[in-house]
Amino acid sequence: MILESTFSQNLIEVLSQIESACRKSGRSFDEIRLLPVTKNWPSDAIQYCLRANLDQVGENRVKEAREKMKSLQNVKFELIGHLQRNKVKDVVGNFYRIQTIDSIKLLERVAILAKDKLVKQKILIQVNAGNDPAKFGVSMESAESLVEKALALESIELEGLMTIAPFAPENLSIARRCFNNLQVLKQKLVEKTGAGLDELSMGMSADLSEAIAEGATMIRVGSALFGNR
Repeated sequence: MILESTFSQNLIEVLSQIESACRKSGRSFDEIRLLPVTKNWPSDAIQYCLRANLDQVGENRVKEAREKMKSLQNVKFELIGHLQRNKVKDVVGNFYRIQTIDSIKLLERVAILAKDKLVKQKILIQVNAGNDPAKFGVSMESAESLVEKALALESIELEGLMTIAPFAPENLSIARRCFNNLQVLKQKLVEKTGAGLDELSMGMSADLSEAIAEGATMIRVGSALFGNR
């Protein structure tokens, strides 16, 4: 685990990158939320975030996150990893938001458990906007039906869309094309369904500038803050 002083310096550098990307694309820094990705790191990493006034964190694994929840308060956990239907019971009502809803069956399972627990579960719909066979997410063509279903469920609060770009660090134009696809899809879905879809969660450590240029509202950053495990 890195020292908190190193984390603080890394945070300054990441925020500087975000500010620079906003300036280049004519956007306001206030439009972007940084989501620290604390998967594979101990609870100390989340304590670093809290002391830096970052109270939302992203976790990939349900079991790992649930263990951290036992010793942490005032933290909003966002699930950014693939959600299996047999893990839904451990997620609904415990995670502030699920960013990875990618099928009607999964959505219905979440909605049923949210209704049983008397909660309104916040979600994002994950779209495979890069058409990458290695990534999860509903297809661009099927996203509309999933959005319409989510809007019809009283125990679901749909807040936006999420995507993960294809891994191509040597050619960031591939990531930018993916992010542009999601932005264009968002506009179409807003016009067709009336959904707000205010949140666009896209971009990570290596491609955050491309994501901001294409309208991202949330950047998920792990290695640039905490280093590599």
